[in-house]
Amino acid sequence: MGFQSLVLIVIVLLVSAATNQAIPVDINDPHVIKVATFAVTEYNKHNTEANLIFEKVINGVSDVTENGTNYRLTLSANDGSTSNNFSAIVLENPADNFTLIAFALIPHA
Repeated sequence: MGFQSLVLIVIVLLVSAATNQAIPVDINDPHVIKVATFAVTEYNKHNTEANLIFEKVINGVSDVTENGTNYRLTLSANDGSTSNNFSAIVLENPADNFTLIAFALIPHA
């Protein structure tokens, strides 16, 4: 592999990394809240024992990929008696469709 090819590969990797940087989300943005609410609702649909109620977004980041926008959120939800924090990853594709990628309880320290 020639030096020019190596330089070209490095440039492509740097440009790709620069365009896929995670950006902090505004936790009060109605769209971010919609994404978080979707995550909780979708989790409840697929877990018959779950009956979580969304409370708030604690923090999160988003990054744009070739498949859409990934949201990685930390959110608070209540099971009727206790509030817990959860980690959620949601993909929003260009057609404004959401897909829940991951949802997990964040254990107390």
